[in-house]
Amino acid sequence: MVNITIDNQKISVPEGTTIMEAAASIGIQIPKLCYLKGINDIAACRVCVVEREGMDRLMTSCNNVAIEGMVIYTNSPKVRDARKKTVQLILSQHDCQCATCVRSGNCTLQKIANDLNILDIPYKQRLEDFPWEKDFPFIRDSKKCIKCMRCIQICDKIQDLHIWDVTSTGSRTTVNVRGNKKISDVSCSLCGQCITHCPVGALHERDDTEKVFRAIADPNKVVVAQVAPAVRAAWGEALGLSREEATVGKIMDSLKRLGVDYVFDTTFSADLTIMEEGNEFLQRFTKGELKLRPMFTSCCPGWVRFIKSQYPHLVPQLSTAKSPQQMFGAVMKTYFAESIGVKPENIYTLSIMPCVAKKGERNMELFYKEYAGNDIDAVLTTRELTRMIRSSHISPSTLVDRECDPLMKEGSGAGVIFGATGGVMEAALRSAHYLVTGKNPEPDAFKIVRSPSFETGVIEAEVQLGSATVKAAVVSGLGNTRKLLEAIEHGEVHYDFVEVMACPGGCVGGGGQPIHDGEELAHERGENLYFLDANAPLRFSHENPDVLKLYADYMEKPLSHKSHMLLHTDHNAWEMPKA
Repeated sequence: MVNITIDNQKISVPEGTTIMEAAASIGIQIPKLCYLKGINDIAACRVCVVEREGMDRLMTSCNNVAIEGMVIYTNSPKVRDARKKTVQLILSQHDCQCATCVRSGNCTLQKIANDLNILDIPYKQRLEDFPWEKDFPFIRDSKKCIKCMRCIQICDKIQDLHIWDVTSTGSRTTVNVRGNKKISDVSCSLCGQCITHCPVGALHERDDTEKVFRAIADPNKVVVAQVAPAVRAAWGEALGLSREEATVGKIMDSLKRLGVDYVFDTTFSADLTIMEEGNEFLQRFTKGELKLRPMFTSCCPGWVRFIKSQYPHLVPQLSTAKSPQQMFGAVMKTYFAESIGVKPENIYTLSIMPCVAKKGERNMELFYKEYAGNDIDAVLTTRELTRMIRSSHISPSTLVDRECDPLMKEGSGAGVIFGATGGVMEAALRSAHYLVTGKNPEPDAFKIVRSPSFETGVIEAEVQLGSATVKAAVVSGLGNTRKLLEAIEHGEVHYDFVEVMACPGGCVGGGGQPIHDGEELAHERGENLYFLDANAPLRFSHENPDVLKLYADYMEKPLSHKSHMLLHTDHNAWEMPKA
């Protein structure tokens, strides 16, 4: 243990503890802008400086460790003056139109400026203004970038894609797309992790809320919305609702109040995905097609973009099943449209997703069908949904639980856990067991594929499906995914079935979820989904009565010709920029 004094309080901390961590242990929260533990501890912002007794120069607290006998002052006049000037200089290069910023009220720079009682900026303001493609699924506003380097470190260390880089030199040093390329010309997965780890509003999803409001107001459009499983685990965070209060039924009520005509739960099409993907896996497995390489899940568009740009030769190993989002859109514009007597072109399909990559998936040409145009017409992130609720003056406390509309009303617990890493695999194995043996397993028989603490490494499992042994793996985070693919390619490991999610922890930690700076909430949100699964009246995708009715009335059976036409896709039908 190391004995130090911080603001006249004597404490003992383990060796290697940073000054910032030591201060936090006694309730002193030193402000910080760039620091992310284990990811970005480069002390670039200089906001976390403290004074050490006996030293003239101030020192950063995020990357300097406690030393025996050290006496530290975190709020001395010298520290306060330096910290205030540093933040004022940062503000002089930051677009301070906070009232029109998506991060207003949830901006770390704004909070620190308020906490330091900064009432003016005594320096001439100089703002960068780099061009950006405004129709790209996410937006970078260079005028708000504070050069904290978090986006670079997240993309390099966690996702291993290296999209961002430091460009220019001297006073012109800034952050931009590596090589100063257009963002559409690089192999960005659209995972959105740079957005959720940005402390300000320099990165955010493209806002499509006005587009949706216009569709709702169009008398010729029937707006049909679906809500992804992971959204229910997080949407209430931005509206002051507890997890117990923030039910999916209240999301449905909010959408109805916004003017949406029909509301549904994506767990229905998650169950549909399991029926298609599970049968596809069993077909490919029994034919011996997976002896060399596994079949990969295909429901995460960030992962699909990654494999297409980084490992294009592995694309044939992807399941051909569309994602639940796209399947829902296809069914909405055919089966559902016919059932309510509306032309497909008058159906406007809206998705509420925890994901930025879904905005890109919506627009891909492979999902274009002459019967109805795009499967999905608009995608809103969880954050955009909460902005629409607030802008429509809907009080969250007045929302009530509302059921989904008929025809595609039911969803299983297996569909709910799609939102957590390992959930797709577990749901698929539950139904694959039934398809092989004709009997349901215990609902939690395959929970071995769950990450025990939502760690982002690889989870491996060998499971019995009848007389066959299936080697399965689950991975989340694209950096971990690259390591897994390299091990497969070098023959170090072999699997039959692999689930991949681009975001650490799965969709619950998606790039479109509410932002809590410095907090990683995938574990807590995922636990919520597993709780909902455990208490669901229906635990198996293959028992969903509305899915079974869809097959009986329209699709015939999984992997039928019609199912292939509507629910499957050709991943080679569109291009990604190569790595």
